[in-house]
Amino acid sequence: MRYLRSTSLSLAFLLIFVLALIGQSVTGFLYNNEELVQHGRPTISYGEFITSSEFIVDVAENWQSEFLQFFLFILATIWLIQVGSPESKKSGDEGVGSDAEQRTGVHAGPDSPRWAKVRGMRLWLYSNSLLLVMGSVFVLSWLAQSLAGHVVANEENAMHGLPPENWIDYVLSPEFWNRTLQNWQSEFLAVGAMVAFSIYLRQRGSGESKPVGVPHHVSSVESD
Repeated sequence: MRYLRSTSLSLAFLLIFVLALIGQSVTGFLYNNEELVQHGRPTISYGEFITSSEFIVDVAENWQSEFLQFFLFILATIWLIQVGSPESKKSGDEGVGSDAEQRTGVHAGPDSPRWAKVRGMRLWLYSNSLLLVMGSVFVLSWLAQSLAGHVVANEENAMHGLPPENWIDYVLSPEFWNRTLQNWQSEFLAVGAMVAFSIYLRQRGSGESKPVGVPHHVSSVESD
């Protein structure tokens, strides 16, 4: 029970994610078979659908936009600030910080992560590990989206008697970037809104909000 309480936030969102993914797969499977019937084609099984390019491209398309959002937000908050937002460092704290501030090398404590106590490449990798992982997942998801989308596009071309196109042509096509930018713009809007709204609005008890009585111009870091 203690473990469940101490990891409840991660576990709750993991559960929500799994349920949503299952829901997407079931409704997508039903919708896909409806489309096949309307075009006079045989239906496919659930197993065939969740391993199909149609399902993979929809999943990867959402994943890459989400991880791009966090990658850019993490990178931007190193150097950029928003006075009054709990999502931002306070003015004057821009940059990567000193070793003393980051508790690395000789400034590391006995309970600091092992790689925070070393020097060289291992320290650099650990110091940038969050950004590196977010960026890697984005790139891999984008690649999966483009490859699966390429297969789907050529299947649609074949249905309409059109010649197939290569991967480069697909990635440079308006269709690909229309789908991609639809997700990107919504993610960037959500991040910007969260940063701006959190200056003036409050949610009592949330770690993403300043305490209710803290002035608008003060960030959560300054109010601690």
